[in-house]
Amino acid sequence: MVASEYQQTLDYLYTVLPMFQRVGAVAYKRDLSNTIALCQALGNPHQKLKTIHVGGTNGKGSSSHMIAAILQQQGYKTGLYTSPHLKEFTERIRVDGQQVSEDFVVSFVERIRPEIERIKPSFFEITVAMAFDYFVSQQVDYAVIEVGLGGRLDSTNVITPLVSLITNIGFDHKDLLGDTLEAIAGEKAGIIKNNVGVVISERQKEIEHVFINKARVEDAPIVFAEDHYKVRQLTSSGQQFEVFKDDALLFDDLRSELTGGYQRKNIAGVLTVIDELRKLGILVDDRAICEGIAATISLTGLKGRWQKLHDRPLTYCDTGHNAEGVKEVITMIDTLAFTHLHFVIGVVKDKDPAAVLSLLPKDATYYFCQAAIPRAMPVEELQKNALAFELNGDTYKTVANAIAAARKAAKPDDLIFIGGSTFVVAEIEEL
Repeated sequence: MVASEYQQTLDYLYTVLPMFQRVGAVAYKRDLSNTIALCQALGNPHQKLKTIHVGGTNGKGSSSHMIAAILQQQGYKTGLYTSPHLKEFTERIRVDGQQVSEDFVVSFVERIRPEIERIKPSFFEITVAMAFDYFVSQQVDYAVIEVGLGGRLDSTNVITPLVSLITNIGFDHKDLLGDTLEAIAGEKAGIIKNNVGVVISERQKEIEHVFINKARVEDAPIVFAEDHYKVRQLTSSGQQFEVFKDDALLFDDLRSELTGGYQRKNIAGVLTVIDELRKLGILVDDRAICEGIAATISLTGLKGRWQKLHDRPLTYCDTGHNAEGVKEVITMIDTLAFTHLHFVIGVVKDKDPAAVLSLLPKDATYYFCQAAIPRAMPVEELQKNALAFELNGDTYKTVANAIAAARKAAKPDDLIFIGGSTFVVAEIEEL
């Protein structure tokens, strides 16, 4: 296969099929009929897989990668489906950390093209079907499937998993999922299946009843991870933890390759998922847990989660893009020693920027930019919104220009942070 075939295939996927990450709500399908039709055309590969389903607002990506890393360390051939990608389309579909081959992407699209023309699915619907088909062809033992958006109507929700995990719930995609936490939780709870155990990473008092009620309706055993696990951060970077299970010390020095104190919430959920798998007779030993969490990035290729890019000036990036995610970013920034903060930020236009901008420090210098996607908020609009919160800085038409300006202005003892949107992080050259 020549490279141009692969590029032509990607161009077809990006231009012919509506892609939520690029164009927003117009690409969101409000039922599962397209995914079901695609899977039927492929022989229903999702029914041949043993899966773990991971949903939520914040933490689902990190949790999915940690679960996959643990299963890999146990010696299982493990599929991992996540979205969106940061650099390459093939990041979305991995087996034992290795990205799907370009050859497979081309051959899959050619094989299914008549069905694409007939069904007219979205970009996401095609990638979900592609992942299922690839995992079956690779004969994986288990596949970790991350929800794309919401839960109830997400294309991944055609699976019946071994166990489901729902992480933190926050305000995101309010135009599609609802404008209250309860409504959003109701959509996320849609992945709870009849008689399939579900783990909830943390108790959120105002919405825990949503999951309890849905689990009762589905006769699904439900476990709140923090009822059993207490994960205490030992270092400011959030890379060493002390873990108690039912008040007994389980790990006195659990190392995480993922930085960020917020990983303690994700770890509790991940450990509870492993407990549920063990109840099903699946062997996962403590060694695999420790080694998997300690090498999650190396094993799965996860990027962009409180990732250090440089030392002088200290430079970090993070894909957190809603209020809850940005709160955790600010918490991490507060643990660092630096002279002045340079904040490179871009957001998408279909979200309310006020919820994020209101959290940001006023004494930083801001570099407002827009990612190269149609959904990006124009920098002038972002700057205008930011000024209402006394956040000052110049505008840049590209992410690269904003980063270059921040690096030119920053002194060796300063801090540069790059974020506000997954798509801003995706354009960081070193990532």
